[in-house]
Amino acid sequence: MDPAALAWVAHDTRLISCCLAAILAIVLLIGVTRLPPFLSILIGTFIAGLGAGLPAEAVAKAFSKGAGGILGEAGIIIALGSMLGALMAESGAADRIASTLLGLGKGRSLPWVMALVAMVIGLPLFFEVGLVLMVPIIFVMAQRSGQPLLRIAIPALAGMTTLHALLPPHPGPLIAVGALHADLGLTMLLGLAIASPAVILAGPLYGGWLSRRMTIQPPAELGELFSARDQHARQPGFGLSLLVILLPVLLMLGSTFAKVALDPHSGLAEGLKFLGEPLIALGLAVLAATVLLGWGSGMPRERVGGVLRKSLAPIAALLLTIGAGGGLKQTLLDAGVSHTVAKVAEGAHLPYILLAWLIAVALRQATGSATVATTTTAGILAPVVAGLAGPQASLIALAIGAGSVFFCHVNDAGFWMVREYFGLELKQTLWVWSVLQTLVSVTGLAGTLLLSLWL
Repeated sequence: MDPAALAWVAHDTRLISCCLAAILAIVLLIGVTRLPPFLSILIGTFIAGLGAGLPAEAVAKAFSKGAGGILGEAGIIIALGSMLGALMAESGAADRIASTLLGLGKGRSLPWVMALVAMVIGLPLFFEVGLVLMVPIIFVMAQRSGQPLLRIAIPALAGMTTLHALLPPHPGPLIAVGALHADLGLTMLLGLAIASPAVILAGPLYGGWLSRRMTIQPPAELGELFSARDQHARQPGFGLSLLVILLPVLLMLGSTFAKVALDPHSGLAEGLKFLGEPLIALGLAVLAATVLLGWGSGMPRERVGGVLRKSLAPIAALLLTIGAGGGLKQTLLDAGVSHTVAKVAEGAHLPYILLAWLIAVALRQATGSATVATTTTAGILAPVVAGLAGPQASLIALAIGAGSVFFCHVNDAGFWMVREYFGLELKQTLWVWSVLQTLVSVTGLAGTLLLSLWL
């Protein structure tokens, strides 16, 4: 980077101040004035964009671009996941899975079972996909077990988000591995060693602690949607129920296998990669649920169609809120916040692992995007760490992944998904999601530092 470009100028201070002002405004608008999150984030976006010197038209275009981008990626997935969850609940498949899991783990062991299940489901899936698959199971498990919702939900959230941050083939770790020329297999092995204690701390342990201090009830519409059951339908068997919910997992694992083990130009690889696209995988799962769990269990076609239509209304506010978060993120990026953070990083003199984590933390706080944080951090550090031994490169990649999930807040799509799915207040979402992610991030950093002393 050109040294002249590294000079800290008044615009950098102004940009950081505008980011903080926008976040504060969003929190106050939601928490004090009780405005809807979508409108609050929209106002915060204009505060940040106009304050940073962007023309009003540019702010509007950036917001539209960011909102459209995130909804194009996550919106359809959430809609398909809601359909799948509603069918699993209505047919009794979610109840069947819950009954079997309750047989495997009861009382104090149930949160540990949920964490393990979430890690298995979350291994090949994006966090958003894993969450929409797990939400109906979480609701039914809490209802059937009589345990607090948070005691069941937090281990599942921890299992999915930890793997998303630390383990390839998730996009963030994979980007870092490629940029730093780290060994993929070694990174996966070290990532699993770091992820396990992170899931334990942020999942069953933190969930048990928080559930004793915070009581929440599922939101009325989603709770009813994912807990309802057609009493006239035949309850499907456990194997069939499990096959339907794991179908996206299997298809996405097939895509991963094609990318790492097959000729990328072969017909088989192309087919597996097509089927493993999240949109295709979830779409096929909804079709399978319609045929096998809906019609196959004796539900009338009109009833199945009604369940699918009914599943979309409760997520309208969620989709708008997530879109607004994407708009805020894009506006901050267009204003140049990534470049400002890069200036700080270039001037720092710290151990590589700690530096990688801090840069990723700063970028995630500023942009709300783990992918932006990971890509930018890896790009900044790649020339600096070139030639490092294999284990050290892998640990730096994992430190970047850990930093990219530190204290995710109002500019993070996952923050709003968790808030809306579980019907939380803003303060409750900070405790449930932001603190959970911070525990994962700090544990990940501690793990990489410890392993760096040993390897």
